[in-house]
Amino acid sequence: MKTYFFETYGCEMNIAESAAVEQLFIARGWKKSESAQTADVAVINTCSIRETAENRILGRLGWFSGLKAVRECKLGAKTKMLEEAVEYVKDGAKPLTLIVMGCMAERLLQSFQKDYPFIDYVVGTYAKHHFAEIISAIEEGRKPYQIDDSEQYRFASLSAEPGAFSTFVPIMHGCNNFCTYCIVPYVRGRELSRPVNEILNELDLLGKMKVREVTLIGQNVNSYNSEGVNFAALLQKIADHLRETSSPVKWVRFMSSHPKDFSDDVIDVIAREPVICRHIHLPVQNGSTAVLKAMNRRYTREQYLDLVGRIKARIPEVSLTTDIMMGFPGETEADVEDTLDLMRQVKYESAMMYYYNPREGTPAAKMEQLPVDVRKERLQKVIDLQLEHTHEQMSKRVGSTAMVLVEGVSRDDKDELLGQTEQHEKIAFKADKSKIGTFVNVKITELSGNTFRGELI
Repeated sequence: MKTYFFETYGCEMNIAESAAVEQLFIARGWKKSESAQTADVAVINTCSIRETAENRILGRLGWFSGLKAVRECKLGAKTKMLEEAVEYVKDGAKPLTLIVMGCMAERLLQSFQKDYPFIDYVVGTYAKHHFAEIISAIEEGRKPYQIDDSEQYRFASLSAEPGAFSTFVPIMHGCNNFCTYCIVPYVRGRELSRPVNEILNELDLLGKMKVREVTLIGQNVNSYNSEGVNFAALLQKIADHLRETSSPVKWVRFMSSHPKDFSDDVIDVIAREPVICRHIHLPVQNGSTAVLKAMNRRYTREQYLDLVGRIKARIPEVSLTTDIMMGFPGETEADVEDTLDLMRQVKYESAMMYYYNPREGTPAAKMEQLPVDVRKERLQKVIDLQLEHTHEQMSKRVGSTAMVLVEGVSRDDKDELLGQTEQHEKIAFKADKSKIGTFVNVKITELSGNTFRGELI
């Protein structure tokens, strides 16, 4: 039996696309390997969002080059890193097929093929539907299948990991926004919305797999538009469909949202339909209108705060999270104070916080950069404030009862289970392992760090 191994970097879309390709291997009778050292095929799904991510992947490619050499008995002296691989092949060589896919493969397609000849297949963003032919070629021992990377992006029919009860459902691909710091539109291309019937069909498949929670994903889900159906209408169709089919899917989330496209109709659907979770990730990026303009975000701080006000008025129990970037080129101390002030007004429950790093190929990379120590100092101010807000917001929930989707056994205590609330908060509690993958009611008794502790009701 042939085996495969996946190494996935980056966003939720990459996780979903790896899962979709994995389904193709499973359908052909392949088995998942515990490590790359012992697999017949290793697939690296790459990310280009930051230079640090690409550097890490390039380092891994060096490791895989050595692994392939060992596996094919082409390395004269074994290294400590590859001892396991050497042990594995000492009684006979077993070649490794290496496949690189994802955004980095798309961005560096030609250089990968030229500079890394040990890579057997480079599969760009628009060529993933060729994996069935690639797998066939590997099985039959044929030369690498030639890939045409000039076609339109195609959505996979299923993007769930085997046995998962919480999974991603891609509804869009690409982005039209061209924020000045972001590489995504250049590697993912322009926006493409998935047809409604394909989304509903995947939800039916997931229902048969006993999936309990789905997250609709795309680079900008709010701008979804397929055959006149916008994002609000899609959410309503999904809610109606899940209700009419008595689906085991009881929670629907979505990300990422762009504030400029978040309409009142979307707010109304969330408020009206209990299947849509009361958690919204609403990336602000910065609290200064001047910086937002330089980022090409196309909204002001006032418009963002007005949107937050409308959301909280219609959905009082909502949990808001965000992304915040500090140290963007041209940012002043006054801009920093604007960001801190916006945070105090919104009181996010949590945030992804980072300082700006230039991304080759984007307009912001050509702007005059702030010193790294200044960027880090400003980021620390944001982190310190957000820690206060996280503790303050989560403490309000202690003593209440929450519905919880049980995810698995706690890593800190094997006698406890770990789950998440509708507001996307983690909670640990004692219960039998048979509860994993089900919804239970838990009374929140205390807050430990950023994780609740509770008692099963």
